[in-house]
Amino acid sequence: MSPAWNKLQASADRLRGTHLRQLLESENRFDSLSFSAAHLMLDLSRQRIDSQVFDELLELAQERDLSSAIAALLTGAVVNPTENRPALHSALRMPADSELVVEGVDLVAGVHETLAKMDEFVAKIHSGQWRGYTGRAISQVVNIGVGGSDLGPLMTCEALSEFRPPEAEGVEIHFVSSMDGSQLSNLLLELNPETTLFVLSSKSFGTLDTLANASTAIDWLMESSGLGRELLIHQHFIGVTSAPQKAINWGISQKNILKFWDWTGGRYSLWSGIGLPIALTTGMQGFRELLAGAHAMDQHFASAPFEQNLPVLLALIGIWNINFQDIHAHAILPYDGRLAHLPAYLEQLEMESNGKSVKLDGELAESRTCPILWGEIGPNAQHAFYQLLHQGTERVMSDFIVPARRYEGRSAGLLEQHQLALANCLAQARVLALGDAALNDSEERPPWQRYAGNQPSSVILLETLTPASLGSLIALYEHKVYIQAVIWGINPFDQWGVELGKKVANDLIDSLHQGSSSGYDQATSGLLATIQKLQEEH
Repeated sequence: MSPAWNKLQASADRLRGTHLRQLLESENRFDSLSFSAAHLMLDLSRQRIDSQVFDELLELAQERDLSSAIAALLTGAVVNPTENRPALHSALRMPADSELVVEGVDLVAGVHETLAKMDEFVAKIHSGQWRGYTGRAISQVVNIGVGGSDLGPLMTCEALSEFRPPEAEGVEIHFVSSMDGSQLSNLLLELNPETTLFVLSSKSFGTLDTLANASTAIDWLMESSGLGRELLIHQHFIGVTSAPQKAINWGISQKNILKFWDWTGGRYSLWSGIGLPIALTTGMQGFRELLAGAHAMDQHFASAPFEQNLPVLLALIGIWNINFQDIHAHAILPYDGRLAHLPAYLEQLEMESNGKSVKLDGELAESRTCPILWGEIGPNAQHAFYQLLHQGTERVMSDFIVPARRYEGRSAGLLEQHQLALANCLAQARVLALGDAALNDSEERPPWQRYAGNQPSSVILLETLTPASLGSLIALYEHKVYIQAVIWGINPFDQWGVELGKKVANDLIDSLHQGSSSGYDQATSGLLATIQKLQEEH
């Protein structure tokens, strides 16, 4: 291990018997461990570090040459070597008057051409000019996607639903991702085929579950209308993909395709045409504000010194907890109902990116990498898994995420409810850190009413939840994931573990169709035979 790594290991041993209660007694601790940028404040004062650890983490950042790694990411170097391409999701939110030339091509110009086309689609749908096969205006839009083509837009639409402009009120947005058809079959019972538009979102345009849902939607339209496939796809489908020719071959008109690029990973794609449902929810102005908030975090990431750089600091704290505090569970706890889907989104972002055990040099990682992420809206979680956080045997690190302001200009009752959410957020972080000491009394309690505390947490405080602050928050986590990957020496931009499952599923679907169960391991062959027997009986 490196010198900085060894110093951190020594500090972990030094602090092993130190409780967070003691660390929180340090003078000016909050002022020295809270940092602000791009609509956010990051509070690390409840992490099990002291000033020496903070300096040693910064030394690790210097040792791993994070400055060069950040520049490589943001300028289009090949940071995804297993697929030989850059990862330029940050280019998707660069302003129109900027320039990023990669291999002789200004990527920003192409990005804004797509944004202009998205703007046309949004205006046409919002104005009632996009019409179905009977001439009635589209009023229902169904996004068909999976993974990043579903989680990102779904999370963002839910978070920003209060920012819906008047022209968007007549258009409802729905999301379908399940490969078993359960979501779509129930939804189609409620929709009018004459006024429904499908957005088929697939980077490769080859994902079987997405195309299966799309085929079911086509069958529904044909059965309802009695019209042909080609006409219905032309009027009722938009394609969003990095493989436009495949979309055209499938039947989607070229003028109905929003293109994005293979240097945009699926879980990083909500900033691209994949974000069309977001733009339909917030209007293009809201979508551009989302991009601007993310770009503000990009600029901060690129220029702020490490000791003030929010993504770098959040990443380093994760490294400290995972690799030196032996904590391998990470709870995401938003205290705002609009962020209900943020934990699921971050689960994919982090675990699909950094759930790797092989380094860039092909060797096995010497240290642990990505932890297990899970989470829930705080008030719900308090009545579910907080019991484990407070009195369980697992050590857990937590991120509390909450806006400081909400419901301004609304009723006193709603304002008080937000105060209640804030109080609960701060109380839970306090109890996790201090344990019994948070109660401020000397009462003796039986063992089952004792709280050990010493569970570290970060608080991410938004000024208020807006498109801009949400964009900044998402970009914060994107860059955190990258920094941790650089320190661990892994590639956060491929996902071969996902690809293997798809290949094996393709083989098994053929066996199910053919009624074959041979050639597999005993468990799989036995289940195939049982399934086929049950299907034959009915």
